[in-house]
Amino acid sequence: MAREIQLQSPKTPPLPTSHPKSPEDNNNSPQTNPTTSPIRNPNRLTLIPLIFLIFFEVAGGPYGAEPAVSAAGPLFALLGFLIFPFIWSIPESLVTAELSTAIPGNGGFVLWASAAFGPFPGSLMGSWKFLSGVINSAAFPALCADYLARVVPAVANGPRRAIVVAVMNILLSFLNYTGLAVVGWSAVALGLAALAPFGIMAAAAAPKLRVSRWGVVAKEKDWRLFFNTLFWNLNFWDSASTMAGEVVRPETTFPRALVVAVAMTALGYLVPLAAAIGAIDAPPEAWGSGYFADAAGIIAGRWLKYWIEVGAVLSAIGLYEAQLSSCSFQLLGMADLGLLPRFFASRAKWFDTPWVGILVSSLITFSLSFMSFNDIISSANFLYSLGMLLEFAAFLWLRRKRPDLKRPYRVPLRLPGLVAMCFVPSAFLIFVMAIASWKVFVISAGFTLLGVGVYFLMGFCKSRGCLEFSNADHMEGEDKRGDDVDGREV
Repeated sequence: MAREIQLQSPKTPPLPTSHPKSPEDNNNSPQTNPTTSPIRNPNRLTLIPLIFLIFFEVAGGPYGAEPAVSAAGPLFALLGFLIFPFIWSIPESLVTAELSTAIPGNGGFVLWASAAFGPFPGSLMGSWKFLSGVINSAAFPALCADYLARVVPAVANGPRRAIVVAVMNILLSFLNYTGLAVVGWSAVALGLAALAPFGIMAAAAAPKLRVSRWGVVAKEKDWRLFFNTLFWNLNFWDSASTMAGEVVRPETTFPRALVVAVAMTALGYLVPLAAAIGAIDAPPEAWGSGYFADAAGIIAGRWLKYWIEVGAVLSAIGLYEAQLSSCSFQLLGMADLGLLPRFFASRAKWFDTPWVGILVSSLITFSLSFMSFNDIISSANFLYSLGMLLEFAAFLWLRRKRPDLKRPYRVPLRLPGLVAMCFVPSAFLIFVMAIASWKVFVISAGFTLLGVGVYFLMGFCKSRGCLEFSNADHMEGEDKRGDDVDGREV
């Protein structure tokens, strides 16, 4: 039966040709992939909204970085946020820039894994990344509730906290439904509002800085919490690739947006941490989730504390919106590939958003919102690590096997250099997985088995005609008729 199902499974998506574009193509053709649903909404993502969506996919400000200080002390926290972008963020961003411009379409990394290795690895990639995304999204209402509890202690636990989490999930899901352009420009406003109080805090802290405070080390170190916090705050650089089919001129927009977002994210962590640590005498154990607000109150007064509390809420909104957009468009892309039933590619009539993907993602996120914060980030990190190992492998495989693939942006290294570039972050991924708790191993193994089961179930449903699926022949047929759907010569 397994062999029969595999024979009925979706085809590997056709890769774009390596033919050059004509001048008319450069000026007028829509930059979509043949595997992407036709884009009816002209208000697609441009550079500035994409920068802030990537920023919110990854960080959203320094909120949530505090456990790194409590786990290992100020010295290791500052070194971690200084060094980690070079060994992780930059390599992941470079891989994302090349693949999202070479194969630009909704689904992102699912398209890349499918193009490199076939439909089963593509589906497994989709399962790992989707589940890590929805688990990651569950952290944001919880983080927001932690910050609100410092101002309104009544929402710290119990039914009131549950109500806060539930209301946030419902309202933010509806905002996502109103359109990607709305979400993108909302992210710009939310990003500026969330970062502003930290700029003021850094300026107020400057006269009080004592560099010696940066060298403090925690007496008892929790390396598992430290590395999970560091990784959680600086990963998901490839998440926006699932919306590549909605981006105007992705071949130039994506690399530029990634460069700016990496710099903005790194500074967004380092500057507030250095300012708060250097300006106040606080032991490492005081740096629990939400401590930035207390630090701001000590440095500049209660007014800045409340502003950072409000900024935390705004950041949580931006984080949730960006991740939900990524997850919903990933499901749409997988439906276009035939890995999921066609109804997952359905778009809302008025807003052109993938409403089925939004609904499914929101329900799963809500069901996970009541996990503990540490369990959330550990499980998300493990699943994401599995997906990233497959993504690095797909990147190297396509470079070796498809040198003719047109790459508007190309990492300026030969294959041995690319292997070295991917080796360091891959080793770190394995390390993060190795230090996971038994509970995370069990959760991740269960989700992986679920992903395998979904793949074969979809193959069975397709072979029996139980559900309607998209097929590659339809997409290829558009190319054969001469429609220049991806902006390249056919």
